[in-house]
Amino acid sequence: MAGRRDVAVVLSGGGINGVLMELGFLMRLRESALWPRIAVVFGTSSGALSGAMAVLDQLDELEAFMLDLQPDQTFRPHRLWRLPFLGLHEYALPATIEERFGSLDDVALRLAASPIELVVLATDLTDDHEHPESGYELLYSSRTAPPAILGRALVASAAVPALVLPLQVGDRVATDGSWVRNFPLGHAYDRADVELIVAFRYLPRYPRMGAAALLPLKRRLRRFGRLPPIRAFIAELEDAEARAERGEPAHLADMIVRLARVSILRNTELEERVADEKDESLRTLAALREDILALVAGDDGLAEAVERRFAAAAFPFRGDRILPRITVRGDIEGAGLDPGFRSSPRWSDEDKRRLIRRGYDLADRELRRSGSTS
Repeated sequence: MAGRRDVAVVLSGGGINGVLMELGFLMRLRESALWPRIAVVFGTSSGALSGAMAVLDQLDELEAFMLDLQPDQTFRPHRLWRLPFLGLHEYALPATIEERFGSLDDVALRLAASPIELVVLATDLTDDHEHPESGYELLYSSRTAPPAILGRALVASAAVPALVLPLQVGDRVATDGSWVRNFPLGHAYDRADVELIVAFRYLPRYPRMGAAALLPLKRRLRRFGRLPPIRAFIAELEDAEARAERGEPAHLADMIVRLARVSILRNTELEERVADEKDESLRTLAALREDILALVAGDDGLAEAVERRFAAAAFPFRGDRILPRITVRGDIEGAGLDPGFRSSPRWSDEDKRRLIRRGYDLADRELRRSGSTS
């Protein structure tokens, strides 16, 4: 039917590498016949940011923004003495976005006016324990969330908790959605208007945050090594180096990054596994029903009893349906552009364009395989 919107786009988190590859993925999707059919975009973390630009049809503007973007415009290191109070970095990305695209409220207003819905996911860190049934997951739709809430949710979803503190979003305290659902595939299945899912999934390779970043500090402190407090502090730095050499977390930030890695990689894999197992269960149930009906063919009473029994079966997935799905699994060739512990080298245009092209090529391969090339 002409003009129908029945495609859901699902975008995972993935930091700077993820958003660049998602940009290439979305550029290729824009060239296909599926683009006018998109009804909703689900995005977590970097996927929320790239998804917002897709919903606004501003992929070219996003490309220019990303080519200009440098590490200190995303997460800017704090002075060491501030780390216990404010986290490793200042969250500079919201201000950087507003400088280029206008205020977050204005961006949210434009999102609300788009024919495509955006759903942003964040992790709920509010210390009230009032909604455990939500799985500590926050969903913000451009159809229902007030602009001031949606704008904050966009940047809260990308507030990497190993680097920056969470943000206030309305009456909730929110951080990176990747902790609870890095790949929001399940929400696309829940939409009755969706007939096809096109997804980009990236499993980030997290940088090691060992003791190397502390070495310059140790060298500077050695000149004051006669002072007992400084000598004790240097000893702690050396203990951190020893832990790193043994493969243990060198410090608290290193441990948080390792926990994030486990949580995000695991929930991403589980999201896709659950969807695959649900589809297989539905296929198996349908085949079982047909086989049993074939066995009782000719006995109308028994066939009716079988139909009633299958209709009454209360499987958890009984009301679900099998949805065709095109999944692009992002990966990078060579070094990535993830920010480091304290500082990062400049991101080159060449590396950025390589990642955009990687996302484009991966999407092209999957779209061709599915027959959705035009």
